[in-house]
Amino acid sequence: MQRFLRRVAVIGGARIPFCRSNTLYADLSNLDLMTGALNALVDRYNLKNQHIDEVVGGAVITHSKDFNLTREAVLGTRLKPSTPGITMMQACGTSLQGALGSAAKIATGDIDCAIAVGSDTTSDAPLTVSKKLAQRLIKLGQQKTFLDKLKQFKGFSPKEMVPNAPANAEPRTGLSMGQHAELMAQEWNISRAEQDAFALESHRKVAEAYRSGYMDDLVTPFAGVFRDNNIRADATAEKLASLKTAFDKTERGTLTAANSTPLTDGAAAVLLASEDWATKHGLPVQAYITYSQTAANDFVGGDGLLMAPTIAVSHMLERAGLTLQDFDFYEVHEAFAAQVLATLKAFEDPIYCQEVLGRAAPMGSIDRAKLNVHGSSIAVGHPFAATGARILGNLAHMLSQHHGRGLISICTAGGMGVAAILESKDAAELHQAA
Repeated sequence: MQRFLRRVAVIGGARIPFCRSNTLYADLSNLDLMTGALNALVDRYNLKNQHIDEVVGGAVITHSKDFNLTREAVLGTRLKPSTPGITMMQACGTSLQGALGSAAKIATGDIDCAIAVGSDTTSDAPLTVSKKLAQRLIKLGQQKTFLDKLKQFKGFSPKEMVPNAPANAEPRTGLSMGQHAELMAQEWNISRAEQDAFALESHRKVAEAYRSGYMDDLVTPFAGVFRDNNIRADATAEKLASLKTAFDKTERGTLTAANSTPLTDGAAAVLLASEDWATKHGLPVQAYITYSQTAANDFVGGDGLLMAPTIAVSHMLERAGLTLQDFDFYEVHEAFAAQVLATLKAFEDPIYCQEVLGRAAPMGSIDRAKLNVHGSSIAVGHPFAATGARILGNLAHMLSQHHGRGLISICTAGGMGVAAILESKDAAELHQAA
């Protein structure tokens, strides 16, 4: 039987406020946060007791007990218990990648609706015991007599009791993401002043988005929290310039706590569907997912850790027959101000575009007025796996208000990038007719 691809609709997103780690969500788990975001989506789109064909998502920082975090979160919501939950992870691209996988199934007709969700909390980071102590404890449980149990602690050292915290470093290089971003800033000659100015703009944009009521359609209060608590509406260039560098303490250092994303707790979700499903349930379509791409680079061999989105975007635009300038909105995840600015410079650089992207000419510049119009991760925070769903829901909401076409670019740990194109209903119809 021949099947035809269907358009994939983004019905909309919902998220809980994002909070700096070890603050307002300090006592909550990934399960609590993910359940909260899913219930926010349920309430926003009247999904109580509804069956959803699949919920796909995950978290980056997890405990061993979170063996199927997404399914457990689904069971804690007001969704119908028959809704499957699938847990996956692609670092900071997790919930966007989850959405794109479900979108492909909707396009082929395998499913009619799906939710992509992501959650993360570094307040509840797992602490493990040393390998030596773990081995002792395993053997201890295998013994039957008290004497045999006691023998398992022969040669015991108090050092074995020191817990192992999750490493904030790339396993292949030993460098943290911030250290890698610092190297990128130096390679692309991104100054401290440029980064601080970019970060300041992000805070001002998000503050205005709350002031204007724009965020009311995206953020649902949770656990007594009503808005992201990382926003610094009173930030000034002078305050940002006074901060010490965070990753490179030498005079070359440029990255600070202010021009980098903070460790953040939070969760976000987005609802996808076929047009028929949306019509049947009386839900208007905010936008359509039209193209997507995932890419990776050789960051171990010297490529910039967070530069892979340039590859993803380039390949995606070639397939779509579009140029970098053919967009009304650009949503580039702000892991670091330096990373966003390096990405923009790479698009304009003829050598990079030729040697890395295989293009005969530079991709060119973009209109900065169209970039992260309502701010992004530096100001709102970055719960790793939640960022993709936050950005996807935000862009779809913007397109429903202003129409047109938008581009998403998200960098991830491991030298990977995830990109997608969204179009409003009228833009998608014009594109389809052409």
